[in-house]
Amino acid sequence: MKETLEITIPTSWGDITLRKWLELQTDLESYKDNEEAQTASLFWHLCGIPADKTRLLPKSSYTHIKGKLDSIPTPNSLELQRLVTIGGVEYGFEPNLGEIAYGAYADLTQYESAGIDKNWGKIMSILYRPVTKKVGDMYSIQTYTGVADDTIWLDTTMDIHYGAMFFFLHTSMDLYKDTLNSMTNREEIPHNIRRILAESGKLILQFTNSQMAMLKK
Repeated sequence: MKETLEITIPTSWGDITLRKWLELQTDLESYKDNEEAQTASLFWHLCGIPADKTRLLPKSSYTHIKGKLDSIPTPNSLELQRLVTIGGVEYGFEPNLGEIAYGAYADLTQYESAGIDKNWGKIMSILYRPVTKKVGDMYSIQTYTGVADDTIWLDTTMDIHYGAMFFFLHTSMDLYKDTLNSMTNREEIPHNIRRILAESGKLILQFTNSQMAMLKK
């Protein structure tokens, strides 16, 4: 008896959750020296095709699915989604990064990488907090409590996560370049400004390293 397998192929980052993406990255790393196993992991995590069924697919179906996955656009053009509704609760992205609470800043900088990894959900829970007041395009969010919980973010989609990550990457790089261009003599830079630039440079390096790792994969 011929078995029918229903397949759903993601066509955008809005079809892939953070949970699926993290599980996929774990498998890709485990099978980094086995291309066939990596492809089987892609089919399983993104399309729900068990590994033992992948080898039974007609060659035309295999090629079609692989082509669809390969054609998902690169995420660096995704825009920041300032407001996100999860479970009926509206969350807002930190509306004023220049005035972010020190506790939130300190918690953000404790992570070794600012890329999409096992800590990313916690980073998102610091940046996005429940909206407490909204007037037009303006809004306020809940005060940071010092608790970083990634639970609710695991089942949100990657368009949200990459939008936030690349917003930071682009903003940090622009700020860093503009600041350096305004300084003509390093000796004239006050000590406190040099310290801030050094900390910012560290964060920018983290973002850049995470981006390069992602593009290589």
